[in-house]
Amino acid sequence: MTAQINSSSSPGAGDVPGGRPTLVAVAWPYANGAPHLGHIAGAYLPADIFARYQRMAGRRVLMVSGSDAHGTPITVRAEEEGITPQQVVDRYHPIFLDIWERLGISFDLFTSTRTDNHTAVTQDVFTRLRAAGYISVQETTQFYDPQAGRFLPDRYVVGTCPHCAYPSARGDQCENCGRTLDPDQLIEPRSKMTGAVPEQRRTSHFFLDLSKLEEPLLAWLETRTGWRRHVINWSLQFVKDGLHDRAITRDLDWGVPLPTDELGPGKRIYVWFEAVIGYLSASKEWAATIAGAPEAWRDWWENPDAAAYYFVGKDNIPFHTVIWPAMLLGYGGLDLPTDVPANQYVTFGGAKASKSAGIGRSVPEYLEVLQPDALRYALATVLPEQNDTEISDGDIIRRVNDELIANWGNLVNRVMAQINKFFDGVLPDVPSPEELGGSHAELLAKVDEGLARTAELLEKVELRAALRAAMEASGEVNQYLYREEPWKTVKVDRDAAARSLATSIQAIAGIAVALAPFLPFSTERLQDVLGVDLTVWRRQEVPAGRRLDWSAGGLFIKLDPKALDRPEPTA
Repeated sequence: MTAQINSSSSPGAGDVPGGRPTLVAVAWPYANGAPHLGHIAGAYLPADIFARYQRMAGRRVLMVSGSDAHGTPITVRAEEEGITPQQVVDRYHPIFLDIWERLGISFDLFTSTRTDNHTAVTQDVFTRLRAAGYISVQETTQFYDPQAGRFLPDRYVVGTCPHCAYPSARGDQCENCGRTLDPDQLIEPRSKMTGAVPEQRRTSHFFLDLSKLEEPLLAWLETRTGWRRHVINWSLQFVKDGLHDRAITRDLDWGVPLPTDELGPGKRIYVWFEAVIGYLSASKEWAATIAGAPEAWRDWWENPDAAAYYFVGKDNIPFHTVIWPAMLLGYGGLDLPTDVPANQYVTFGGAKASKSAGIGRSVPEYLEVLQPDALRYALATVLPEQNDTEISDGDIIRRVNDELIANWGNLVNRVMAQINKFFDGVLPDVPSPEELGGSHAELLAKVDEGLARTAELLEKVELRAALRAAMEASGEVNQYLYREEPWKTVKVDRDAAARSLATSIQAIAGIAVALAPFLPFSTERLQDVLGVDLTVWRRQEVPAGRRLDWSAGGLFIKLDPKALDRPEPTA
């Protein structure tokens, strides 16, 4: 499979000559089904909002991810459908690319773990860790399904979690409490393939000696500041409880091959070890194939001035705050994460969104009804940054109609429509709001303060609060208009109406910048109308005399309250 870049990407890492190199590393989705809103709100939308802001602030952003092609969910689906794992990947990878483009997720590269590049980088990490003494061969027991006649990967073993008693925990991790597991820890384990009680048989595998990396990892974690409380507390406790060596190979025929055959045939590097290496391999692939400078990746990985942010869901916290940093420490010379702003879950009717359980619609279903910015807005208001958040189809419609349109959309449409009606669509030539002083200058000061506050929150990856700050600035303009009433004053004092509407346009230009990371599609339309650059983080003056070509209908389409009603099931 060849790597692909999202055609909707914003100006990429190579387009800005200066600025801090900022890696935006986004969780690699299993290529076994279309993503649902839980995935988008958990990792992909937050990463995109943050990356878009960083680009606007002048940072050299490299945003990478790709399809995780070797996860057990792919082989499970392949076996269920009687097809090859590669056929599963080939079906869903293009779906991911289509969704990213339609939703405006601006990857600089979205690739796959099936590339030769990823294999080479993974084997290099394996070889270097082994040479440094952090990978060893150990004999272990592994579950074997006597009915299927094969060893079982961890995710093929299910049972009761020993920590929280969740009855459907997987052999690698409990989805309920988030603990990483080994299959032999499960109570009453059973084979996911046949339901049989698996046997334990001896086999040799390569292990990552995490126990040797425990002390430097803990010392590093204790220096982290500004991390989300649930992320740092969970990570510190995980390490303090003691790290155990963990097998990084399995008896599989699907996965990255080992660079050595000393353990005999039928072994592959296991997905939990190689998937996180994808951030590094994707960066190298971007440098070689897109930037045309094979060594350019080093700016983001071997640079003390660079920053690296990892956007994942809470079930991926241990792999990104413990295991991947441990691998980086063992490898040596590569930058560790600056922050891992892991999100909690989005729930629907109190249940976690899940592809496999059929909880929550797929993204394409929503995009059949909603404009992409409308969906982005609704999700951004409930990003689960500190706690699980609940959303429903009714909530989405209400947030679009009663917040996005009622506040921002109607503001823009009202001002544009009045300039069209009263001034022939041309921005009136009046003194600047600063020269006018009074309420006009006060309004722009509040807008500029809102822009600065939004930036401050975005820097801290407090995205929900940043969106609120931007929308509050929009609310200030609405209040200003209600006080000024240019639709009335134009009848008795045309100059006063011109001042009010011109000031409102300048305010809208500033708020559009603050909303740009959240609403890229409508912002692009506004940029065309206003004639100023909305891709840099500062308010710019819209020139007097500018013709504001504005068609009826506004930025957003108001939703019918029943627009997302599910059809009645047919017999």
